[in-house]
Amino acid sequence: MLDFGFDKLALIGAVALIVIGPEKLPRVARTVGTLLGKAQRYVADVKAEVNRSIELEELQKMKSQFETAARDVEQSVRQEVSSATQALNQTWSDVTSDTSYEAASSIAPPPPEYRHPKKNWRLKRGATPMWFKQKAGVRRHTQSGAARVARFRPPGIR
Repeated sequence: MLDFGFDKLALIGAVALIVIGPEKLPRVARTVGTLLGKAQRYVADVKAEVNRSIELEELQKMKSQFETAARDVEQSVRQEVSSATQALNQTWSDVTSDTSYEAASSIAPPPPEYRHPKKNWRLKRGATPMWFKQKAGVRRHTQSGAARVARFRPPGIR
C-alpha cells in the first residue's frame, strides 16, 4: 500500500489549508475521514466474504471425503454380511440334506411374531377406583372457569 511519512502528510495538510481554506477544511477532513472509514469497512467485508467462501469450499471437500468414506464402509459391511449369509445358508443346506425326515420333523417350530400389547390409557384410567381419584384430586368432570371460581369462592361473597 502507499507509504506516507510525517513529512508527506504535513505537506498535504499545508496544501489543503491553502487550497481549501481554513473555513471549509474541517468539513472536508470530516468527509474524507468518513469516506476512508467506509472504504476500510468495505475492504474488511470483502475479506470476510472471501474467507467464508474458502471455508465453505473446505467444508464441502471434507463433506465429500466423509461421504465417500461412509460409502466404502457401507459396501464393506454389505459384502461381509452377504458372505456370512451365504456361509450360513450353505451350512444350513448341508445340515438339512444330511439328516433324515424324522430328524427334520423334530425341529421346533419358529416362535410366534411379536405383537404390540395395544395399551389403552383410557381403560387404565377408568380402572382406577373413585376413592383414589378423589384423594389424588383427579378431575372427573369438565367444569367451566366461572363454575370453578364460584365453587372456591369464600362463603358470604356471592
